[in-house]
Amino acid sequence: MLAALQAKLGVGNDAVFKAGSLLSGGMVGHGETCGALSGSLMAIGCVVGREKLPDIDQFRRAKIPGEEMYRRFREQLGHTVCAEIHQIRFGRTYRLTDPEDMKAFHRAGGHRRDGCPEVCAIAARTAADIILRLQEGSYRF
Repeated sequence: MLAALQAKLGVGNDAVFKAGSLLSGGMVGHGETCGALSGSLMAIGCVVGREKLPDIDQFRRAKIPGEEMYRRFREQLGHTVCAEIHQIRFGRTYRLTDPEDMKAFHRAGGHRRDGCPEVCAIAARTAADIILRLQEGSYRF
């Protein structure tokens, strides 16, 4: 999802993609915050985030589209936590760090089009909408 946003919208670079590598499966497969949401926030941050820690004004400004991303993702998927999204989509939670649960996740369709790829697509479309408005200067803060 992050790679697609980078390729299509020119946000971030190889280092950003590398930094996001461990977000998959809800923080290294532990089912916490959805990696698609985290990656989306990283991509939005590449456009509007602060460049230096003391730049509190830009941090506050960046939180506005970040909050929009969070809210829209939650509205569309019912939750922001990977394990909870599993529960909503598959009727149970999978521990992706457990090899047997990972197999069960695959059997349940976790990587079919309507599983995690659809979650990533929803995140990417939402982030792209926000990023395009930011890049065009039409985003209303």
